[in-house]
Amino acid sequence: MTRRTDDETLQLAIPKGRMYDGVARLLAEAGIDLTQTARNYRPHVSLPACEVKILKPQSIVRMLHAGSRDVGFAGADWVAELDGDLVELVDTGLDPVRVVAAAPVSLAANGVLPEVPMVVASEYERLSRRWIENRGLDATFVRSYGATEVYPPEDADLIVDNTATGSTLEANNLVIIEELMSSSTRLYANPDALSHPDRREAIDGLVLLVNSVLEARRRVMVEVNVTADTLDAVLAVLPCMRQPTVSQLAGGGGFAVKAAVPRADLPTVMPRLKAAGGSDLVVTKLAQIIP
Repeated sequence: MTRRTDDETLQLAIPKGRMYDGVARLLAEAGIDLTQTARNYRPHVSLPACEVKILKPQSIVRMLHAGSRDVGFAGADWVAELDGDLVELVDTGLDPVRVVAAAPVSLAANGVLPEVPMVVASEYERLSRRWIENRGLDATFVRSYGATEVYPPEDADLIVDNTATGSTLEANNLVIIEELMSSSTRLYANPDALSHPDRREAIDGLVLLVNSVLEARRRVMVEVNVTADTLDAVLAVLPCMRQPTVSQLAGGGGFAVKAAVPRADLPTVMPRLKAAGGSDLVVTKLAQIIP
């Protein structure tokens, strides 16, 4: 397989499986629609000069590394596992998981492993072997192909697997020994694609749109009416990106103030705005924010 050098069409890879819905929704909120076609793995995309292919996350990492794809969404765990020469563009925060080493409760008393030969099962060979070496374990690696949590205790002593909540590990009587890394769905690029002017422009545009949705998800628009004598007090407690927008109300009866406020601040900001003299408070969901 050779790296592309002359095609100006942006080649975008989107993960299949559980990650697809989150990525597709993120793109849709950015105004980029995916429409299924007869070729299910090649949906039509509304982004100009762009072609999309749906692949397994592991395959996306390999194709990006090989250069047949320019950009793609994949989990940071598989980029680390496959050691892809990629550039991380955006951490979407979607599908957060931890890659952990886990063992049966009976084996790991207080998180301490016995100094005996063991078998470690995992889909993550590179990460597992590195962990085994770093821990100085006398262990044999066995590759698993899904459902790794069922290997202990008969077929493996330990596992290295990803977990979102830990409930599957707990259901199989496994306890976490150590966290190897945290992961989420991220947008990656092939380095060569970034050196191609037309594709770099298209990639920068995609990053702008994706970030605009992620920023909007973190904020809401807060609007509040104030009188002239309470304006300064309200502005003092209203967080915003730069400066709030202040406009005079009809009839000169005061001012309307609005700002994009971090969503997480609402429980403390709203009571403070009211106490400072604000009235008619309105909170609106945002679609996109481009600073």
